[in-house]
Amino acid sequence: MVHATLVKILLSPLALLYGLGVSLRNVFYRTGLLRSVSFNIPVISVGNLSVGGAGKTPHIEYIIRLLKDYINVATLSRGYGRKTQGFLVVESHMNAEQAGDEPLQFKRKYPEILAGVAESRALAIPRLLMEDPETQVVLLDDAFQHRAVQPGLNILLTEYDNLFTRDFLLPSGRLREWRSAYRRADVLVVTKCPPVMESAQKEALIRELKPLPHQKIYFSYYEYGTPYYIFNPRFQATLQEDRDVLLVSGIARTEYLKTYISEKSRAVFTLAYEDHHFFDDSDLSDIKKAFGNITTEGIQKMILTTEKDAVRLEMHKSFIIENKLPVFVMPVQVQFHFDEKAQFDQTIRDFLLNFKV
Repeated sequence: MVHATLVKILLSPLALLYGLGVSLRNVFYRTGLLRSVSFNIPVISVGNLSVGGAGKTPHIEYIIRLLKDYINVATLSRGYGRKTQGFLVVESHMNAEQAGDEPLQFKRKYPEILAGVAESRALAIPRLLMEDPETQVVLLDDAFQHRAVQPGLNILLTEYDNLFTRDFLLPSGRLREWRSAYRRADVLVVTKCPPVMESAQKEALIRELKPLPHQKIYFSYYEYGTPYYIFNPRFQATLQEDRDVLLVSGIARTEYLKTYISEKSRAVFTLAYEDHHFFDDSDLSDIKKAFGNITTEGIQKMILTTEKDAVRLEMHKSFIIENKLPVFVMPVQVQFHFDEKAQFDQTIRDFLLNFKV
């Protein structure tokens, strides 16, 4: 703890310089020296102030499920880590190196939507509309800091255990902007809340976050499904008290998932990689070795990973199959506390119904 505090202090001058740069950019936008582009189509941004881990992907998927049966939905992501460049329409047959893990996950889970990736969202939205002129809403993935586009609805996520109010600017902390940037949001969502949450906890968080009068605030948590085999979703396996689990993850924060697995299984072993990590042959050998080292007699065992990691792991299909590695994927969906699901849904619907060109 003392060491971590010392590191933050030593890095604080760099954080200040970084913050000055962010402030200067924001001043340019406020004064009109830089301009945000708006479009004659509803645009919803889902983002966060910190670097990764707030749950953007499950929340975007929640909105996709809410809307896809009624209107034509498109998603637009940067495609972090992909080896392609420029605007690209994501197809289900692509791999993560071509499309990026999250956009490919969107497309495979919801093949009826249009999924695009591009470095410049301002230039990409017209391209999306050219690809499908019937598109009726665009969901921007991780676009809170990308001010070149002015979204009609700005949703800001912050983790229950890592609120932006308790964090610091990069590199001293994990914030990509000053805390005051939350004022640009229309909706605040406190994510990864405990499955059981008291009203007193809710009120305490509201007092800490200090939402502005126009800002709506919601509290969400994860509901995990039944793990399925990475190459055959119909083959499922349950977590059991007599089963050991090797958790392989390359996402920003795994504490929430690890806690859940720990409660459902005998023991959890972890192999953690950086967010969006592309697994190589050496990593697969490490996974095989770590799984082989779990040798408790009479205890079943399995390898578990996230949906986003599975998109990257499947590029090693031949190795996984040849070595008979039981890699299972943990599906997840967002739920809302305090019976506020209907209110959140109505917030999205009201924005779309009241949208004016």
